[in-house]
Amino acid sequence: MGILTRFKDIMASNINALLDKAEDPEKMIDQCLRNLNGDLGKVKAETASIMAEEQRAKRELDECTSEMNKMQSFAVKALESGNDDDARKFLEKKSSLANKQAGLQESYNLANANATQMRQMHDKLVNDINELESRKDMIKGKMAVAKTQDRINKIGSSVSSANNSLSAFDRMEAKANKMLDSANAMTELNKGTKDDIADLTAKYSSPASEIDDELAALKASLGK
Repeated sequence: MGILTRFKDIMASNINALLDKAEDPEKMIDQCLRNLNGDLGKVKAETASIMAEEQRAKRELDECTSEMNKMQSFAVKALESGNDDDARKFLEKKSSLANKQAGLQESYNLANANATQMRQMHDKLVNDINELESRKDMIKGKMAVAKTQDRINKIGSSVSSANNSLSAFDRMEAKANKMLDSANAMTELNKGTKDDIADLTAKYSSPASEIDDELAALKASLGK
């Protein structure tokens, strides 16, 4: 009867509790179904064997009880025929069968209890498997949605990081624009200063100015 001890956990198992503890319910439910279907095959075979033992014990008990009834009937007939000795023999045989019947009854009671327990385990396994089969697609669907949502969340985080990077680039661009504006302003200032000096230099360094000076000197020497 090692099968009864082996499958005690099946009687006490709680599928919902197993799924709650699973890190990956999708893989867990497939593994549970494989395990339970494997167990179901073993339980079916053992249940059939124990039920056959129950039927054998019942048949032997019924045969013994039927034989006792026959001995009782023959004893009555022997008495009715005035054969007390024959009646005594039939009753002695009935008494012997009564002792055998007690043992057969005990064997049948045990076989019946074992068969009942095995049928309960078999029925529970079938119910658990049917429950898991009916919930498998639902659980896998929820897992698919959860994984999609997780990917969306990761993409959202990436987009947020990209936005932060864009904000940093905006600040750098503003800083660059400010530096460019300052450089352009300085160029304009420098350009204005250089033009003034160049004009003055041209005014006093022009060849026409030297000729005028020479002409004036010449006039002075001539007394004009």
